[in-house]
Amino acid sequence: MAVRSNIVGIDSPEALEKALRAAYYLADEGLATAAYLGLALGKPLLLEGAPGVGKTEAAKAIAAVLGRRLIRLQCYEGIDASAALYEWNYPRQMLAIRQAGDESIDIYGETFLIERPMLAALRAPDSTVLLIDEIDRADQEFEAFLLEFLSDFQISIPERGTVRAAERPVVVLTSNRTRDLHEALRRRCVYHWIDYPTAEREARIIMMRASSVAESTARAVVAAVEKLRREPLSKAPGIAEAVDWAEAATLLHKGGARWPDAFKRSIGVALKDEEDLHFISPRLDAVLAGATA
Repeated sequence: MAVRSNIVGIDSPEALEKALRAAYYLADEGLATAAYLGLALGKPLLLEGAPGVGKTEAAKAIAAVLGRRLIRLQCYEGIDASAALYEWNYPRQMLAIRQAGDESIDIYGETFLIERPMLAALRAPDSTVLLIDEIDRADQEFEAFLLEFLSDFQISIPERGTVRAAERPVVVLTSNRTRDLHEALRRRCVYHWIDYPTAEREARIIMMRASSVAESTARAVVAAVEKLRREPLSKAPGIAEAVDWAEAATLLHKGGARWPDAFKRSIGVALKDEEDLHFISPRLDAVLAGATA
């Protein structure tokens, strides 16, 4: 295995953590180490965690640090190889055949090939980061299809032959763990579980992402969302919702709303489900009173 000890000037997990911080992403030691090892060993990075903990943002930050284009493959139930690899432009092929008449024409040429995320990453491994987002939403057949790709970083196009990456591409997979992933997929990756950040780290994230928010407001939001995450909600507020809530409440406060009324009036930025709002409404005053005390 070829080990890349230095990646664009990053020669340690600590150096990567500093670079990610400069890209406005606060990674803890565990995530920085896993990401560095994935880059150095040329292995995919598998990030698991609850929705909203920053898995996709981590991939975006890694791409920013490397100075590469992020290619995102959003997984869903029923996704197949044509959506992930390539498709042929059949209307254009048919038109070319009609226009060619009796002349021969290669309808499997480059101009007829529609490039999808995985093929794009194979063709430009030195300038892209491939994000395979929410792999747990795809079915097990698609997961099995990924195994060869993640092992050899090559695909076969029957009409054109095998496409191999000139070097190992940077690949990040995310999972919300709505189902267990196959052990064979996990073995091919460097794994890291991302949990919700500590209160101190989340307050720092809010102030970093929302520069107009006061520290007291950030800490109040963190205290409130921590309480909301302990409630049986269908969609607990993630880090992005915490940042948005802090910004929204600050905006209302600057417009004349008092605390904690500014938090209460902007609750729709943090909770985005009607049943969740109905459930928490009777106790929202108590949640906010404790958070802003």
